[in-house]
Amino acid sequence: MPVTIGALRESAPQETRVSLVPEVVLKLTQNGAQIVMEHGAGERARFPDALYKNVAWLDSGRAVLERAGVVLTVQPLTSEQIACLKPGATVIGYLQPYARDAEVRALRDARITSFAVELIPRISRAQSMDALSSQAAIAGYKAVLIAANQLPKFLPMLTTAAGTIRPAQVLVIGAGVAGLQAIATARRLGAVVEAYDVRSATKEQVRSLGAKFVDTGVSAEGQGGYARELTEEERRKQQEVLDARIAASDAVITTASVPGRPAPKIVSRAAVERMRPGSVIVDVAAEQGGNCELTRTGETVEHQGVSVVGPVNLPGALAYNASEMYARNLLNFLQPALKQGELAIDWSDEVFAQACLTHDGAIRHEATRKRVEGGGS
Repeated sequence: MPVTIGALRESAPQETRVSLVPEVVLKLTQNGAQIVMEHGAGERARFPDALYKNVAWLDSGRAVLERAGVVLTVQPLTSEQIACLKPGATVIGYLQPYARDAEVRALRDARITSFAVELIPRISRAQSMDALSSQAAIAGYKAVLIAANQLPKFLPMLTTAAGTIRPAQVLVIGAGVAGLQAIATARRLGAVVEAYDVRSATKEQVRSLGAKFVDTGVSAEGQGGYARELTEEERRKQQEVLDARIAASDAVITTASVPGRPAPKIVSRAAVERMRPGSVIVDVAAEQGGNCELTRTGETVEHQGVSVVGPVNLPGALAYNASEMYARNLLNFLQPALKQGELAIDWSDEVFAQACLTHDGAIRHEATRKRVEGGGS
């Protein structure tokens, strides 16, 4: 029996992306899958229904959930939506396993097989499935555009009849995917860019993009390509150097995060107060609590002439390309499990095994299981 794959019109506030785009629908149907979607699912991402081919359109998200054997989603399904899933269904998408305990329990109790894109292992073979990276790249790009729009000055150097305009100084904190894209974008716009990351391994990547690496003498290499938490002494040493660079910057882009934990506070109120009036901070980590002490999620705070921007869902600001990239990530994840249109998951494959959140009435991700259920193994 061919598998039926469904996509909803996202209901979460400010979510404009869609989990299936026409290009990916075509490839899935060529693999023998059947597609059901809620009317208008792609409209906010500028993919009207007319662009899709070979799709069965349904009038409600509930109807999609009741019919689809595989549901692709951007935001986590609510407990109410999970209750509508057909028995034995599979859900793939952002499931926020570190924060959505009620929904994780609902997936477990409904015996739903769920895969969280946040848990896809960061190995070479899974790079094409890495939704965190694809969406982070968009966030880094957009953050610089926000900073450029907020600044009361040019980013590039300009030589004019009225004299020479000096280039803006941009500091990027965190040199992961979002940070590297922010560096590249700021450089393309002509700014002088510095960058800092606690992982010394990023130094060459930063320099390769034409930015200067800020060396604080602190390194915090962690597992899986992420940074570990710093000790108090390391934080103090880091802060002294960073505060001086923050004060010298016209725009600061902060992107530092630790999976499953609040974003580390790197930019203090005192550091903001040392910045020149008109300077801007764009806190890409705002939804995780922010890297700046003054960040308010979804708001722009002005403090002594400095604007602190706490954007929400930056990838959704470029919903068309964000949806294309995300849908391709999901396709690349799902495709190995599609055999002549039927779903056949190879549980010996480390990608499926590690990305699995719930299956057969159990929470398979151990850290989530311990937090939700408590106890040992």
